[in-house]
Order: sequence, then structure tokens, then C-alpha cells
Amino acid sequence: MEWIEVFLIGIALSMDAFVVSVGKGLAVGRTRLRHALAVGIWFGGFQALMPLIGYLLGSSFSELVSSIDHWIAFGLLFLIGGNMIRESLQGDSDSADESFGFRTMLILAVATSIDALACGVTFAFLDTDIWSAAAIIGTTTFVLSIIGLRTGSYLGERFHKYAGVAGGVVLVCIGLKILIEHLFFT
Repeated sequence: MEWIEVFLIGIALSMDAFVVSVGKGLAVGRTRLRHALAVGIWFGGFQALMPLIGYLLGSSFSELVSSIDHWIAFGLLFLIGGNMIRESLQGDSDSADESFGFRTMLILAVATSIDALACGVTFAFLDTDIWSAAAIIGTTTFVLSIIGLRTGSYLGERFHKYAGVAGGVVLVCIGLKILIEHLFFT
């Protein structure tokens, strides 16, 4: 998998964290450096960790399913992306209160990175350098979470719906690309 594809996946996976960060920015009002570092480290750290865990889980059984790996990658990305789109359109959202405490941030970080775990499983079936992928995804999420926090202070909740939809569409498109490349170009 090319680095640009991993970067786009990182952007797509970051949308949940971005949206929650926007909510945090709305709840807090005036943001400080400690707020920015909290969302960046929690969300970016978990978005980097979860693909590694998923990769380890996926690589355990990748030899058993190598003949259908492209379908698995497509299916997982389609489900994750479709779910992101559905949740965005239905208005489901994670709690965006103003607490930056350990318990609150842990719950939000785990909740916003479950899709990264599934992508890590997908990476086990593809030719992906998992360490680079995890670093790109984590760094992308770190930066976008900080941007989201600052954005929340200025733009309001109306951006929430479109960010989730955009992230879901990117995941679905990357899944289709993987499937089409394997079916027609290998």
C-alpha cells in the first residue's frame, strides 16, 4: 500500500477524533495548549496503537485467507466507511463535555479508534509497513484533533455531519480501489 493511501486512510480514520475534538472545543470555549496536547496525544496515540493491535490479530490468520484478502479488505473498509456515513447522517455522536480527565479521554480515545483496529486487521492482508502506517495515522490524527479543537471554538457543530460523511466516503473509495486493483490489475 502506498503512503498516500495510508495518509488518506489516516485522514478518514481521524474524522471521528476530529469531530469529538470539535465538540470539545465547543464545550470548553477558549482552548489552551494543554487542551490541544490532551486531544492530540490521546486520539493520535490510540489511532496509532489500534492498527498495530489489529495487524497482530490479522497476521495470525492471514495465511488462511490470502486468496480472499482483497474481499476482506473491501468488506471491512466498506463497513467502517458506511457506518461512519450512517452515524454522521443520523447525528450519532460521542460525548463532547468539557472534561479532559483521564477517564473521559480514555473512553473517547477508545471509542474513536475502534475503526483503526479494523483497519489494522485489513493491513495484515495487504502489503503494508505497519509501523509506518501506524505512525502516519497517529500523526495525522494528532494534527487533525488539534485543528478540530480549535475549529470547535470558532465554527460550531454544523461541520460535524460533513466531516464524518467525508471520512466514510474516503474509506469506501479506498476499499473499492483495493478490490478493483486485485480483480482487474493483478
